[in-house]
Amino acid sequence: MSAAVVTVRAVDYANPRDAAALVALLDAYASDPAGGGEPLAPAVKAQLPSALAQRAGAFSVIAWAQAPDGSEQAVGLVNCFEGFSTFACLPLVNVHDVAVLPAWRGQRVAQQMLAAVEATARARGACKLTLEVLQGNAPALRTYTREGFVAYALDPAWGQAQLMQKLL
Repeated sequence: MSAAVVTVRAVDYANPRDAAALVALLDAYASDPAGGGEPLAPAVKAQLPSALAQRAGAFSVIAWAQAPDGSEQAVGLVNCFEGFSTFACLPLVNVHDVAVLPAWRGQRVAQQMLAAVEATARARGACKLTLEVLQGNAPALRTYTREGFVAYALDPAWGQAQLMQKLL
């Protein structure tokens, strides 16, 4: 794998190859313990690329590894959604999924994808990138810290923000 060159490209949700790679990578991530350990539902697999294409603020990047013979393999994915910071009155970009195939972890694939995401966010005039990560995912935490992400706090006296959810 170290002989392969990795390039990161924006996903064209309407392109069948990109769409299939996106679904395969997200399914691999969902099936991994870090992603919950459950594969994507068949309906999600069938509808995801077109559903993302309908969301004006959505964008994704895929890392493609090119082998010496010229063949390419999708090895990493980042899905993002544009939001809005009311305090800055500017857009922000939420990094929603970061997935790297197990055989490619530790090879800075996520770093390359996050750099592409940051460039897109800057081009969109975003004031910041946000993401969520499980406390027990030490490799991801190291990656995000190395790439400049920090825990969110407005005033240290009030502590760090905590992600919460309410299922509907």
